[in-house]
Amino acid sequence: MTDDPLFRDPAAPVAARVRDLLGRMTLAEKVGQVNQRMYGWDAYERTATGHRLTDAFRAEVAAYDGMGALYGLQRADPWSGVTAETGIGAAEGARVSDAVQRHLVEHTRLGIPVLLVEEMPHGLQALDGTLLPVNLAVGATWNPELYEEAAALAAAQLRSRGGHVALVSALDLVRDPRWGRAEECFGEDPYLAARFTEALVRGVQGPPGERIGPDRAAVVLKHFAGQGATVGGRNSAATELGLRELHEIHLEAALAGIRAGAAGVMAAYNEFDGLPCAANRDLLTGILRETWGFTGVVMADGLALDRLVRLAGDPVAAGAMALAAGTDLSLWDGCFPRLAEAVAGGLVDEAVLDAAVGRVLALKFRLGLFERPYTGDRPPAPGPERLSERIARESVTLLAHDRATLPLTGGARIAVLGPNADSVPQQIGDYTAPQRPGTGVSVLDGLRAAAPAGTEIVYAPGCGLVGGDRSALPEAVALAAGADVAVVVLGGSSARAAETRFDANGAAVVTGAPGGMTCGEGVDLADLSLPEGQSALLDAVAATGTPVAVVLVQGRPHALPDLTGRVGAVLSAWYPGPWGGRAVADVLFGAAEPVGRLPVSVPRSAAQLPVFYNGKDHGYRGYVDQPATARHAFGHGLSYSSVEYGVPRLSRSVVGVAEFAEADSSTVASAPGRDDGPGAGRGPRPVHGPVVCSVEVRNTGERPVRETVQLYVRREFGGSSWPRVRELRGFDRVDLAPGERAEVSFTVDAGVLASVSRSGRRVVEPGKFTIEAGPSSDGAQGVRLTVRASAPEAVPGAEASGPSRRST
Repeated sequence: MTDDPLFRDPAAPVAARVRDLLGRMTLAEKVGQVNQRMYGWDAYERTATGHRLTDAFRAEVAAYDGMGALYGLQRADPWSGVTAETGIGAAEGARVSDAVQRHLVEHTRLGIPVLLVEEMPHGLQALDGTLLPVNLAVGATWNPELYEEAAALAAAQLRSRGGHVALVSALDLVRDPRWGRAEECFGEDPYLAARFTEALVRGVQGPPGERIGPDRAAVVLKHFAGQGATVGGRNSAATELGLRELHEIHLEAALAGIRAGAAGVMAAYNEFDGLPCAANRDLLTGILRETWGFTGVVMADGLALDRLVRLAGDPVAAGAMALAAGTDLSLWDGCFPRLAEAVAGGLVDEAVLDAAVGRVLALKFRLGLFERPYTGDRPPAPGPERLSERIARESVTLLAHDRATLPLTGGARIAVLGPNADSVPQQIGDYTAPQRPGTGVSVLDGLRAAAPAGTEIVYAPGCGLVGGDRSALPEAVALAAGADVAVVVLGGSSARAAETRFDANGAAVVTGAPGGMTCGEGVDLADLSLPEGQSALLDAVAATGTPVAVVLVQGRPHALPDLTGRVGAVLSAWYPGPWGGRAVADVLFGAAEPVGRLPVSVPRSAAQLPVFYNGKDHGYRGYVDQPATARHAFGHGLSYSSVEYGVPRLSRSVVGVAEFAEADSSTVASAPGRDDGPGAGRGPRPVHGPVVCSVEVRNTGERPVRETVQLYVRREFGGSSWPRVRELRGFDRVDLAPGERAEVSFTVDAGVLASVSRSGRRVVEPGKFTIEAGPSSDGAQGVRLTVRASAPEAVPGAEASGPSRRST
């Protein structure tokens, strides 16, 4: 027998432990559990002998006799003001985290541990945290399994330093590349983003289950929902989304993450249908909890609840509004600390507060913090450096190629030019901690290290990152004219300089002519063209007649002019991380094949936006002065070899709608009185073999290739809503030696054919579809599939399984 309370019993179910603990808590203690008011870097200070907890931290704990969560204890960057000299390195991380935890456990009445929440946008944002390439680079790999492996190592690194919760951008889409946070997105497509979001959750949290292991972390997915669709690409601005666009495009990744078991989501800043997401009950409770069955934590974004005062009238009412809508945990705001007043004043029932507190407590139980509150004296986990470089290498995308300029050869004189050629900070992205001296490899250093014997490499920047100063052009042009080939490294930068000004929530404030940042949070662009100086450098180098390879190190797709006949090759290297220079060099010299594919369309100009590939199919032909099509389409990417595709084939060309189970009963809230049409996903499923789409792919060149075979669907006729041009519904990567061919097969199931019906359910509706397979969204060939309201006769010998791959 033991006298310990039930909530201390590790064998008891989490729900029972939560109920027991809630029954013992005062109103003030409950309010403390849903607050994350303090900046973590204000909780400690460095002394001559190490780190000590501040009086401000102790006072914050005492105010509520506990603390729900503490954000950014180990964050370091110009906004926080934490440097390598003042912050917490890998060697001290666990010790400082344990000091914080020990104070909570030993100096509060109930001894409830605190959640230590850290940013992990592309690796742990802390001193000595291993960086990955940004999400847009991850998306360019089209390799979720590789990302899952890297995310697991990043989570282990976070936990070994005492952190518990990882905040990771995953849910936003690049629908407007003027938005400065484009680099945080996996791409423009919901299907691709959903696959990477699943991989992220699996990697960070581990296998699904009630418990989250000691080398895994709870993941909070950012941002829910539609933040990538703000008007004009303006950060945190309004959206003009209808319910259908919200569900068809902007909720797919979130639903995939929830089904994979994500512990939490962060409500976005933007408003939807007039209500900011953090106060939108239809979104946070109706869709997320009641329809999808999500039981995890909803966190507000930084200071987002304070914005609600404009609607609610005062902080107390604003806090009640957000709590009632479904927000569980604050972030730095002044509203949730006053929830006790909201309860006492009848603005929100205490039972609603109990539900939010219960979700926060459940996460602490799932993480095992009551049994193992301390990290202890263990070495920091190794970071995913090897995988970071591998992601960078697989993300490099060959956009254009004359089949002569690349790969580079030894014995040549190579002029390396451009403002991004010799800068590691400009290739690692936003939300990045200060890097120790010597960390990383620039493109210039990577080329020098990879160059075969006898190769001469000369360098000049040629211009600044921004502005139109041409004083450095003559030196660069002279080097290019005397070289066998010129590698011109252009693009942008999200490096936050120490002098950068910031909003209260940490977004950079850049107005007028940009300084060191041309991308990142708060750095939106109206013009997507390369800056004047970079364009002048490219024009001048191309005019020398020397073969030119352009490398774009960037966090968003810059609008590109037609470079045909002017340059020999164009590669995109979305901020490839610290070791991206090695990855780019390997591809340029041919030690690695270019295998990246575009996760986002590249526009011709900002004036033609939007150019995402999956818009509504209204047959628009373009402006009078320029086409409507992208410069380079979603999914595009070349190799050093040549690949031919056969015409895709279907195992059956006619099917009955009843053969497809309802694709997803958990989408939009239903609209009463609407019917989905005859046979839409209803009735018994007859016994037929699955519909399989097969396509033959052949390497017709002289080098090995890794081809990303893409499956798209076009709804040509039928359905209850206007169709999109095409939609990605699958992809497979296949390695082919020279002369080798393979047959790649995809099962055409409900997930491929379903669309959001008038009732809000995902169903397969009768109609005619074109199933397309090919190398990109604008290069796929199709075959027609008819879906009838009534079942066709069984087809003898129909294939019984898929997908599959056969090589010869």
